[in-house]
Amino acid sequence: MRTLLTARHVLGHENGRHVLIPDGVVVFEGDRIIHVGRDFAGEVAVRHDFGTALISPGLIDLDALSDLDTTILGYDNQPAWEKGRIWPKSYMDRGPYEMYSPDELSFQKRYAFAMLLRHGITTALPIASLFYRAWGETVGEFESAATAAADLGLRAYLGPAYRTGNTFIHEDGRIDCHYDEARGMAELDAAIAFCRAHENTHGGLVRTMLSPDRIETCTPDLLRRTAAAVRDLDVPVRLHCCQSKIEYELVLKQHGMSPPEWLESLGFLSPRALLPHGSWVSGSRGLDRPGRDLEIVGEHGASIVHCPLVSARGGRALDSFSKYRARGLKMGLGTDTWPPDLVTNMQVGVLLSRVADGTAVNTRATDYFDAATIGGADALGRPDLGRLMAGAQADITVFDLSHPLIGQVIDPIQTLLIGGSGRDVRDVFVAGRHVVRGGALPGFDLGAAHGRAQAQFDGLVARYPERTWKHPPVEAIFPPSYPPLTDAGYSPSPG
Repeated sequence: MRTLLTARHVLGHENGRHVLIPDGVVVFEGDRIIHVGRDFAGEVAVRHDFGTALISPGLIDLDALSDLDTTILGYDNQPAWEKGRIWPKSYMDRGPYEMYSPDELSFQKRYAFAMLLRHGITTALPIASLFYRAWGETVGEFESAATAAADLGLRAYLGPAYRTGNTFIHEDGRIDCHYDEARGMAELDAAIAFCRAHENTHGGLVRTMLSPDRIETCTPDLLRRTAAAVRDLDVPVRLHCCQSKIEYELVLKQHGMSPPEWLESLGFLSPRALLPHGSWVSGSRGLDRPGRDLEIVGEHGASIVHCPLVSARGGRALDSFSKYRARGLKMGLGTDTWPPDLVTNMQVGVLLSRVADGTAVNTRATDYFDAATIGGADALGRPDLGRLMAGAQADITVFDLSHPLIGQVIDPIQTLLIGGSGRDVRDVFVAGRHVVRGGALPGFDLGAAHGRAQAQFDGLVARYPERTWKHPPVEAIFPPSYPPLTDAGYSPSPG
């Protein structure tokens, strides 16, 4: 049916850039937008007037949280390697195992996809932790993920994560790598088969990608074969790199090159490559090493996937977003942590960039909003996404600007990045389907799912000592913020 949307603010798109249209309208038919402007004279079957709201392109999350996020456990519990984020050798020797059942993994994806939609994300490239897995992700769980995405109405690029290696920590605190190349290659073959079977299915909502894990968990042959498969399948490939000092130093030690230099030597980099997080690069703060890391990424047309919130929680930031943009680097955004809220990530990103630059002049709210829409679409080679214009996909997010907690509206984009969040999302359309209505997902009970997610998360936390260095009890790994009050008085924190 032909549907017309109207609101006080519409973010249209003309001549390669977003434009604000006061009291604008958006009209779509089927899964395509047919008109964006101030009025529309044609016949329509359905009308929605959202009042004091912003009708925006759907947000694109290139590193979309699809997990019950365990990185939040490290918020006040550091260093990460001592708090279960790197397997101890003793756990490796006993044999890593799946800490979630297939049913729990299936639920986890469906729950996470619902949360992404609720926060206004219409296109997502899922990311989940491998720390609680036996090794990589499975085809079975991603077949279930494809069904969940289609049921909920999320546009998703799917592919099981795989690796040939794993970092671990010795009893004396040394960090090392274990490799099982045959296992990783078999997982790559399975991922390629998944792409062939599921590309452009479910009416085009489900696309595929290749997802080797972190760069330090990959061998040269795995990355070479991945690059060849990307060329053959013409799908995106995402590889986390330049995200930590440990990773950067391991790659230097093993290959005598920085991560971007090594990827270039393997023929891995291309316009299809997506690289979270890109903050540890030559010449950046804390890394006294000359080099051409960012130039290499830019020369090959690869995209940096910037995840400001999770980086800031770890004490890291780009140096800076404005400088990366000035170099002509392709920049997209990702969530990668709870909450799966790109508005919050944009807010944090603007502030970090301004602090890094020592001025508010170089980074504007629009720079980050572009990255969350146009930047993500361009990284995927999808000119039909991230824009409200005739011919584009009807992927639309509506932000409510009418409630008193939003404060005074000075400009819809600036106001969102000053006092808004993903919780202000009111309605979402994906391929013309009304998937979030008044903050609710039809057919999905968020309250019940939240309760199940908490119980599943608690069960995982209870098993943390098994895969934490020296196997301390849970209360020592994650002590409370303040000492708890007991019948005998205050109990000292074990941390």
